[in-house]
Amino acid sequence: MKAQKYILYLAIPLALLVLLIGCGDDFVDTAGQTQEENVLLDDTGLPIYTIPPTPTPAPTPFPEYDISLMMVGDNLMHMGIVYSGLQQDGSYNYNSLYEDISEQLQAADIRIINQETILGGNDLGFSGYPDFNSPTEVGDAIAAADFNVVLHASNHAADQKLQGLEYCAAFWRERHPEVMMLGISGSEESGAASAGSAHAFGDRTADWHTDENGIGYMTVQGVTFAILNYTYGPNMEVIPSSIRGHLHILCDYNRQNGQLDFTTLNPQVLEDIGTARELADVVVVCPHWGTEYSTTPSSYQEKFALQMVEAGADVIIGTHPHVVQPVEWIQAENGNRALCFYSLGNYVSTQKEGICMLEAMAWVTFHVDEYGVSIAESRSGAIPLVCQYTSGPVRFEGIYLLQEYTQEQAARHGIRSYGGVNLSLDDLLKWSSEICSAPLKWPLSQ
Repeated sequence: MKAQKYILYLAIPLALLVLLIGCGDDFVDTAGQTQEENVLLDDTGLPIYTIPPTPTPAPTPFPEYDISLMMVGDNLMHMGIVYSGLQQDGSYNYNSLYEDISEQLQAADIRIINQETILGGNDLGFSGYPDFNSPTEVGDAIAAADFNVVLHASNHAADQKLQGLEYCAAFWRERHPEVMMLGISGSEESGAASAGSAHAFGDRTADWHTDENGIGYMTVQGVTFAILNYTYGPNMEVIPSSIRGHLHILCDYNRQNGQLDFTTLNPQVLEDIGTARELADVVVVCPHWGTEYSTTPSSYQEKFALQMVEAGADVIIGTHPHVVQPVEWIQAENGNRALCFYSLGNYVSTQKEGICMLEAMAWVTFHVDEYGVSIAESRSGAIPLVCQYTSGPVRFEGIYLLQEYTQEQAARHGIRSYGGVNLSLDDLLKWSSEICSAPLKWPLSQ
């Protein structure tokens, strides 16, 4: 009986040893748990419980999105347009000027208009060409339509001299601080920065400010846009000392006597673009330039555009010629590339040239992904529009998408009697095809 007991005592540890040796390679590691099954062991080497492996989380995809910018051309307030806003009670209202593009305004994040004529104060009286002064109610309507950027650097900005410039700047600063006004400055703004409060449109909010050089910065959905506005000059060859510093000048000029050099780009423009390039994700330059009524850009426009692209401009949107000019990509030798709208033409006017009734809305779609911001080329370009007015008396009628415009509308356009122009739909389509090359249709395809 003793021998059997000793044999039993020896058999038990031997069995445990065999068990441990047989399982050791697959079971036990120096940390007290298995390498293959993640089993936690007690002090004797027996399993306690199994630790489930930690799953590797799937990477969260970047939430890609788009930001859109739209701009219309010269808000050219001829007296026929001014009288169109006269109400029965003697007041003025210009909301109707922008009702026809409300769908595009609602769809865009950045909404720009070029206010060609100065809002110099109603007390001065209203006047048309050549020395404009337009009702401040035009500005009220621009704000009511939810444009969030208004450009004032035009050749008519100084039509009411320094008084008009200062009044206009104060009007925007005091009455519509939600709108970023660029291109001119009053005494208070000259050399000083200003800021606007966040302005929401639907579910979109834009914060903006301007720096001491008048460069506008607007942040939309985390992307910062710099917007710069300049004019080739006032309607004079010498800039009066009284308005220097109050009007952003595109062309170089003699700092002593104010003599303009229309063939040379103002070095301040390039300096401003360089500053904006460092602070913003996207740089948009809006020059007032070119030859009136020419549908092709001048050599100086082409030269200035290339210089601006080399300096860091991403988008160039021009005004002034009163007609549409081409849209093209510009490639600089340093690798920079930009989309250039040489001229959008007018937005509203009562001009007498048929081709002036064709106009363009600039539309630029910016796509944001994990790599940064880029222009969605297939959804960026010019959307052709037509300005319609009546005659007897000359009054504004509406703005129409060219794709929806009819020959019947062309046949009753006021330009036929007012300007002696036999306007036709075929002409408008021909001009659009020749100048814009590949015009966009609304709504834009995805």
